[in-house]
Amino acid sequence: QVQLVESGGGLVQAGGSLRLSCAASGRAFSTYAMGWFRQAPGKEREFVAGIRESDGSTYYVDSVKGRFTISRDNAKNTVYLQMNSLKPEDTAVYYCAAGATSLGGRRWSWSDWGQGTQVTVSS
Repeated sequence: QVQLVESGGGLVQAGGSLRLSCAASGRAFSTYAMGWFRQAPGKEREFVAGIRESDGSTYYVDSVKGRFTISRDNAKNTVYLQMNSLKPEDTAVYYCAAGATSLGGRRWSWSDWGQGTQVTVSS
């Protein structure tokens, strides 16, 4: 089990940038796949970005490709989400998650979640 704490959320104007951080404690961080999800009011939680534990390969939902970048620093037990060119539709609570991948990265499973951090993008 791993404990996750997000930070870096806030209020930003459209076109601006934010960097979210997720600090992990517990079992070896490098053995976990890490991901970011978001949930807007009245909507289901959706996958935003993920980074594999094995080779650091990254995956994104189409709506954020080219704008968001997920990265990890295993020495600091931290995963980041750099968000650029933010849009009002990016407004949501952003959650960090830890899990694992299998089937060559085709299957992702999530076991631990952070408490979330609010991102609000004004128009």
